[in-house]
Amino acid sequence: MTKKEISAGGVVYRKIGQEVHILLIVDRYRKLAFAKGRMEAGETIEQAALREIREETNIVGRIIQPLTINYYQFEHSEHGHVEKETHYFLVEAISGELKAQTEEIRDVQWHTAEDAWTLHHQNGYENNRVILKMALESLGFLGDRSEMKV
Repeated sequence: MTKKEISAGGVVYRKIGQEVHILLIVDRYRKLAFAKGRMEAGETIEQAALREIREETNIVGRIIQPLTINYYQFEHSEHGHVEKETHYFLVEAISGELKAQTEEIRDVQWHTAEDAWTLHHQNGYENNRVILKMALESLGFLGDRSEMKV
């Protein structure tokens, strides 16, 4: 029997004057990623995304818009074949002091939009690249800039 797992998270941003900052976590594998995690019983997908962001980064956010849903499959040592569905949102940070939940992630930091794009290309997950691109485009970045190809 195939197990289905639903997760949610988001690309968190803040604006400081004209500058946009993107929140990137360093996961347990030392890769750059976005805060996300499994949906709990009784939660909506949006509630799960905001809870996971708050738990992993200590940032309270509000959802601006959905970005995409990633679907993939993997083999789990206990559960066997797992179908994974992860919902990503564009999330504006509204409060909270940055603090990594070290039980699950190694670090969390704000980066300018341009630095986030460059750093993610250097040490992020390839399947997350399109998610970051969608977020940056929604925030008015990228456009036709050739250096920011996926």
